[in-house]
Amino acid sequence: MLFFTEIFQLLVEESNLYYQQHLDRQAGPSRRLPDIMTFTALALQMGHNVKDTLHDYWSRLKQLHTSFYGETMTQDRFLHILQFLHFADNSQRPDPGEEYDRLWKIRTFFETLNQAYPKFYNPSEHLAVDEVIVKFQGRVIFRQYIPKKRKRFGIKIYKLCDKSGYMYDMTVYLGKDSCSATDDKTATHATVGHLTDRVEGLGTIYGQFLFITQTF
Repeated sequence: MLFFTEIFQLLVEESNLYYQQHLDRQAGPSRRLPDIMTFTALALQMGHNVKDTLHDYWSRLKQLHTSFYGETMTQDRFLHILQFLHFADNSQRPDPGEEYDRLWKIRTFFETLNQAYPKFYNPSEHLAVDEVIVKFQGRVIFRQYIPKKRKRFGIKIYKLCDKSGYMYDMTVYLGKDSCSATDDKTATHATVGHLTDRVEGLGTIYGQFLFITQTF
């Protein structure tokens, strides 16, 4: 709850707003969105109990039946939230241009997490900057294809992590970033500098980074 209290509130507000906008277009009757925390808990549990389709989680077939899902939330209620789950107001979509944020749909969610990480944990002297590929099969312009990776298609994220595995900061690679590059440093160097800004000057921490550079 330290990390997700504000995010739950964001999900409730934006999902309800998107649902209301849908009702305004359809001129249909209003329905209350169920508890977003219960929905999130079910979604997380599904990752530990993978089935072929969403409907299988509520199936009554003996070989598929898991009573937990039906007892926690009905299938219709879960799918209703999923249909209108939103992180941002579509009416506030930025105009395409040089400053267009490709992550605007989840920018508030992303920054809320990033601000919470350093708030609740003091890093050790041993930190690492590295990249990770988050598997993603959707259609976004910044999706990466790296044939040598186990997850060949996905979103590339640069992370600043503690030796314990705690993530202290992160940034998403949104495509070629020539704006941050200068005559003195490349875009990759700028990314590393950005991730280490929060710990700069904290005693001897900055001088004891372990930079894993072979993946850059």
